[in-house]
Amino acid sequence: MKRVLITGITGQVGSQLADYILNNTNYEVVGMMRWQEPLDNIYHLTDRINKKDRISIYYADLNDGMSIRRMIEEIRPDYISHLAAQSYPKTSFDIPIETLQTNIIGTANLLEAVRQTSKYDPVVHVCSSSEVYGKTPTGVVLNEDTQMHGASPYSISKIGTDHLGKFYGEAYGLKTFMTRMGTHTGPRRSDVFFESTVAKQIALIEAGYQDPYVYVGNLSSTRTFQDARDAVRAYYLLLEASAEGRIAPGEHFNIAGDEAYNLEDVVNLLLSFSTRKDIIVKTDVNRLRPIDADYQMFDNTKIRSRIDWKPEIPARQMFLDLLNHWRDEISKGKIPLISVGPRDHHSLLQLYLDGPKDKFFTFIKSNYRNKGLTIDSQLMLSLIHI
Repeated sequence: MKRVLITGITGQVGSQLADYILNNTNYEVVGMMRWQEPLDNIYHLTDRINKKDRISIYYADLNDGMSIRRMIEEIRPDYISHLAAQSYPKTSFDIPIETLQTNIIGTANLLEAVRQTSKYDPVVHVCSSSEVYGKTPTGVVLNEDTQMHGASPYSISKIGTDHLGKFYGEAYGLKTFMTRMGTHTGPRRSDVFFESTVAKQIALIEAGYQDPYVYVGNLSSTRTFQDARDAVRAYYLLLEASAEGRIAPGEHFNIAGDEAYNLEDVVNLLLSFSTRKDIIVKTDVNRLRPIDADYQMFDNTKIRSRIDWKPEIPARQMFLDLLNHWRDEISKGKIPLISVGPRDHHSLLQLYLDGPKDKFFTFIKSNYRNKGLTIDSQLMLSLIHI
């Protein structure tokens, strides 16, 4: 029985890839996740996980090279689908270093662990992103040879990830391939992404938890959309094609939908599904990115020449399924908590960044050896240079 390692199994795409493999093959799935990571997207698999019914969990962290090396040596998967990342473009503007560290060095840790493991030759799928193309002129159709143009720390990190996968394939002969998935959504899509936060807000309004206002950012962007459930099928078919030698080490593939929407049209479509007809759309400047990729249309010719794949779920059904996902989540009591403090109570840096800009901050830490409270001079020094 083949074994498939999915890093980032708790995300939308990782969990749906696990579902696809469990439902369509006899392969075993091992999901990599960090300790105490949210389990919302894999709760439906917990019984199978606990019974070790062709799926199990392995705790590791991309930023801990030793844990990655130990995981690879212990489970020696036949296929690796590397999906774990700091995957939020807007968030990356606030935490660029963490984004680059996790996505580039974390990927290098995984590839190096594979390379250093003796007598081991798996297929490694490195998930890049269509964000690598960044800002492109209106009318340009993006293929795999289109010049990359980072428009966020996230997209720059994915350019690095993409190059790493290609390098390890060409230089070391690892069976790597990279995918650049276009905008995707559907059930389980995180609410940090545009169409999902709109759907969630509509569901909250319908349930009486939010006033009838949907807050949005940039609506001028035009993109192709696809259902992630279609995309994971392409991931699986590419894994098999690579194992059969039909993909050269270091190749990359666009995976994108055939239906294009302006984001304003996405909002109007989601509103058309709503039971409430009094919802007003408002622009929230906090939802705008410093730089945005306003136009992304893709050429799927290459991937269709290698595998028998095309998108099957209509975009209209995909958006309705997304809204119904949030309706279901909210009906179970999963509603957001309102905080009067900083966005991230776990980070001194975030406390500083979110605080008023007309005040000075002194950071004090407690010494575990009972020496009392001390000023954290190293942290203060680092903040001076922000």
